[in-house]
Amino acid sequence: MTRWLEQLHTVDELSFSWCCRRFAKLSQSPYVRLVSLSGDGYVYALLVGCAWWLAEHDMQPMLFALVLGFAIEIPLFMLIKRWLKRPRPYQRLQNFQAVIQAHDQFSFPSGHTTAAFLFAGCAGYFWPDYTGLLYLWASLVGLSRVLLGVHYPGDILAGAALGSALALFSIGVVVSG
Repeated sequence: MTRWLEQLHTVDELSFSWCCRRFAKLSQSPYVRLVSLSGDGYVYALLVGCAWWLAEHDMQPMLFALVLGFAIEIPLFMLIKRWLKRPRPYQRLQNFQAVIQAHDQFSFPSGHTTAAFLFAGCAGYFWPDYTGLLYLWASLVGLSRVLLGVHYPGDILAGAALGSALALFSIGVVVSG
């Protein structure tokens, strides 16, 4: 591991352990799992489909921004994960049992959080009345991943930054194009 990743890992293990101790009962809540599931990929397609069906205005720019953002996001976060190969908390910490098992092997950055912040950024731009609610939801998706034991807090922060940057990029391309 590179030096900055080792330092991040030390801070992350301490903050992760604190969260696990502090919120042990909350991590067992079915609501935490539900919030995490709301960050699964198919939910975005369902939300956009429903919005398209219910919308009175043109949804095409938002759809283009989301498609562009996700077309970049998915291979990018997978590439970063495979390059850094950071183990998940339950793989590294002895005597720790995660509430769920992740779909992939590596932890950094959080794909759920990246996607949630990408969606929140794009949707919030086109639906400004819901921006606060969308970012609250995206933040809860990230927090749920820590509480379920599949990500460190640093994974969440990196995912939020990456997803937000991709949203800004995608919106910029669509609006200027």
